[in-house]
Amino acid sequence: MAEIIQRDGTWTFDGETLRLVPGRDKGVHLLRKSLGELTVPLRALAGISFEHGRKSGRLRLRLRDGADPLLQATAGKLTEGADPYQMTVESDRYGVAEYFVDEIRNALLLEQVPTSACTSYVLPGPPVPLSVSAGDGTASFDGERIRLEWNWKTEDAKASSGTRLLALGDVTAVEWQPALGLENGCLRFTVRSSPTKAPPKYDPNSIELWGFKKDPLMALVAAAVQARLPHPAAASAPAAHPAPSAPSAPSALDKAPAAPAAPEPAPPAEDDHDALLRRLRELGELHQAGILTDEEFTAAKQAVLKRL
Repeated sequence: MAEIIQRDGTWTFDGETLRLVPGRDKGVHLLRKSLGELTVPLRALAGISFEHGRKSGRLRLRLRDGADPLLQATAGKLTEGADPYQMTVESDRYGVAEYFVDEIRNALLLEQVPTSACTSYVLPGPPVPLSVSAGDGTASFDGERIRLEWNWKTEDAKASSGTRLLALGDVTAVEWQPALGLENGCLRFTVRSSPTKAPPKYDPNSIELWGFKKDPLMALVAAAVQARLPHPAAASAPAAHPAPSAPSAPSALDKAPAAPAAPEPAPPAEDDHDALLRRLRELGELHQAGILTDEEFTAAKQAVLKRL
């Protein structure tokens, strides 16, 4: 098992699953604290990297496209601090971070995890029911219905329509946009029966966001809804060709011999024992240098020995 513990959080990898726990430090982003612990299967990952810095580094997980409804709903607009798949690493733990990266990369290679896009969500999204108040209203979602309620800051033209109740089956898309500079953000639902291009300030199916502390929490509502909408891969899949209504006359192609069956894929090669022995030596050097603690060294050594 590989583990790295920082003020920013704790990441643990058991060979099959990553467990991401946000830290309790006051500097940890509110979105990550509200989202809580995440369990990420290895098959959801496309890669991992570690970036060195003068005072601190950064671990970054890269998920496969379409694996997580939160990343799908936010479309790369989360800040570094709010992104649950990034963690700040203090300079004295750089060796542990590099070891952590090696363990996950080795597992991705051994398990032959593809980097292609997922055809269904691997992660479940935020749990429901949930409710968030920010901007000019409150968005609540119980898994079946979305409730939008307005506050005293809501534009009169929108507030006059009253509380909105949207059935999940009527929602075709959800969009979350953070406030950037002088441009306000929004949580917007596209409803099949009443599509609109009105600005969020006037759209009764949108909550306008002004860049305050709780704005990113609206991304949790967006992700919970996104997890229950059809996966984007389903919308882009090619339509099946209709079957012919009647058999046609045999052609030359019908009489052609069948193509030979494709050969079965060769079984994956076993672990390279020389590489594993080199890994043991590297771990011993990291332990002697004080980079790995006794507990970290023991856990890492056991993980390597299991593969011999």
